Amino acid sequence: MTKNPLAILFILCICFLVFELSPIDIYIQDIFYNFESKHWLLDRNEPITKLIFYDGIKAVFIVFVVSLLITLLFFSHKLIVKQYKKRLLIVLLSCIVVPLLIGFLKGITNVPCPKNIERYGGNYPYVTVLTKYPATFQQTSNIKCYPAGHASGGFALMSLFFLFLSPNKKKVSLVSAIGLGWITGSYKMIIGDHFFSHTLMTMVLSWLIILFIVEVVDKFKSGSETGTGLAVRH
Repeated sequence: MTKNPLAILFILCICFLVFELSPIDIYIQDIFYNFESKHWLLDRNEPITKLIFYDGIKAVFIVFVVSLLITLLFFSHKLIVKQYKKRLLIVLLSCIVVPLLIGFLKGITNVPCPKNIERYGGNYPYVTVLTKYPATFQQTSNIKCYPAGHASGGFALMSLFFLFLSPNKKKVSLVSAIGLGWITGSYKMIIGDHFFSHTLMTMVLSWLIILFIVEVVDKFKSGSETGTGLAVRH
């Protein structure tokens, strides 16, 4: 995971074009759909998996963000909070801004989910960001599926990389956040809510947003911490 924003932007563009111009998403998504029974590999209404991989993770993420906010608002006088204030602010802003921006993009891309397209029993044609709906298709309102919103919370936690000083803790936090993002993203794939590229684009875009937040915080909040090493182009 490079910390150079231009490199990440280049990777983002390459990933976008690869999936826009190829049927890779369909090949991968076919694995999770039974064309005989016309059901997904996992039922979205299965209560245990829904509790763990959707409602539970979302609740824990919200509690984490609220806890961060309370810490910065009411415990900023504590020594440990003072020492990590800039780093905590980066994590908090990332956990707020990343899901919000991903949600905004979902609202304007107008791309259907796998469950919505005709190939998997829906009534939408398969379209991508760069392709148009057929003239014969009547759509009453935008559909919101791309990129992956649920996984954005997990990927926003990649910002924990900038919280810790120890290289090992940085690596563990980054790998853990990526793993959490892909666990939630994979769950949404196997219930028909997202294509592979939806989660991949969310991951790369999230890291780009985090790097931007680091730049902004590092620029406008003077470095009271010694040896923070927050500059992203190192």
